[in-house]
Amino acid sequence: MSRRYNILIFGASYGSLLASKLLMAGHTVTLICTPGTAKLINEKGTLVKLPARGVEGLIDLDSNEIARRVEGASLAAASPAEVDPADFDLVVLGMQEPQYSSPEVAALLRKVAAAKVPSMAIMNMPPLPFLRRIPGLDIEPLLECFTEPSLWDGFDPGLVTLASPDPQAFRPEGADKNVLQVSLPTNFKVAAFEQPAHTQMLSDIEEGISSATWDVPGHGDTALPVKVKLFDSLFVPLAKWSMLLTGNYRCVLDNDVRAIRDAVHGDQALSESVYQWVVSVCETLGADATDMVPFVKYAKAAEGLVKPSSAARALASGATGIERVDLLVRNIARQHGLSNDNVDQTVGYVNAFLEKNKRSSKAS
Repeated sequence: MSRRYNILIFGASYGSLLASKLLMAGHTVTLICTPGTAKLINEKGTLVKLPARGVEGLIDLDSNEIARRVEGASLAAASPAEVDPADFDLVVLGMQEPQYSSPEVAALLRKVAAAKVPSMAIMNMPPLPFLRRIPGLDIEPLLECFTEPSLWDGFDPGLVTLASPDPQAFRPEGADKNVLQVSLPTNFKVAAFEQPAHTQMLSDIEEGISSATWDVPGHGDTALPVKVKLFDSLFVPLAKWSMLLTGNYRCVLDNDVRAIRDAVHGDQALSESVYQWVVSVCETLGADATDMVPFVKYAKAAEGLVKPSSAARALASGATGIERVDLLVRNIARQHGLSNDNVDQTVGYVNAFLEKNKRSSKAS
C-alpha cells in the first residue's frame, strides 16, 4: 500500500471532490472553509455525488461512510486561523484566485509559504510561483491579472505545482454547502514538483487513488472516476487554457451570458480556431503537442455542459472579481507577438462586466 499523507485543502466546495478521493486512498484531510461550513462538515461530513461507468444514477460518497470503511481515512474542517500548515505533508490550493485575498485566508497562505510545505494548486489560474517555473516567461506583465499578486511573494517556486481542475462539479440547487455533484468526471492532471521526494508524494497519491474501489450495491467493488494523473511536463495542466478561453470565458457576452455548450458549438469553426490559437501559445512557451487535448475531445465533452461557466455566472450575479485566465493568456501571448481578435473581444467583455459590477457595488 502507498504511504499515507496528512493533507490540507483550501476550499471545501470543489476541494471536497479531491478530498473524497484522498479519503478512499486512506489519507487524512483537513478542509479550510468558513466557520459555518466547517461546523456543518464536522457534524455531517461531506457528500459528493458522481457518476460511474455502468452504474445507473449517481453514487453518493459520504465522507463519514468512507472513514468507516477505509483504514486511516479521516476528514475534518476548520477555519483558516485554526490550523498550522507545518503539520501537513501537502497543501492543496482549491479556491478561486480572488478568494486568497480574504484577510484570514491570506494570513494562512503566507504561513504556508513560510512553512515551505509543498503545495499543489487545483486552480484555473496558475499561482505566480508556478508561472515562475516556466523558462523565459516575463512575470511583470502578468501581475495585473492577479487580485493581490504580493500574496505569492513568499513562495519558493520549486515547492509549488499545478493540477488542472478538469473535473466539473456544482452544488445542486437547494443543497447544503457540504454537498457537491460531479457533472464531468475527468482527471486532475498534475505537473511534477522540482524535488524528486515531493514528486514521489504525488506518485503515491496517484497510485493510492487509482487502486481504491468502492462497494456499489449490485456492482461490488467498483473503480470510480476522477483520478490524479502525474506528468513530468510543466505544460500538461495548461491544456485547460484552451478549454477555458474557448468555452468558459466565451460564455460572457456584451451584457449577457450563455451556456458553455452554446459558446463552443454556436460557431464550431470559430471555437476551434480560438482553441488552436491557445494551443499555439502554450507550444511557444515550451509545451509539446502531446501535452495538449485535441479540440474534438473537448468539443464532445462541451456538449454536456449546458450551464454558463462559474466565471460567467459570477459576473451575471454581480461579482467584482473573478479568475482572469483570459487576461493572463492574452498577456502571455503578447510577450511573443501573438494576438487573437476573438480573445481580445472576450477580454473586453469580461472587463466591461467587471467595471459595470464595480459601479453597481459602489452605488449600492
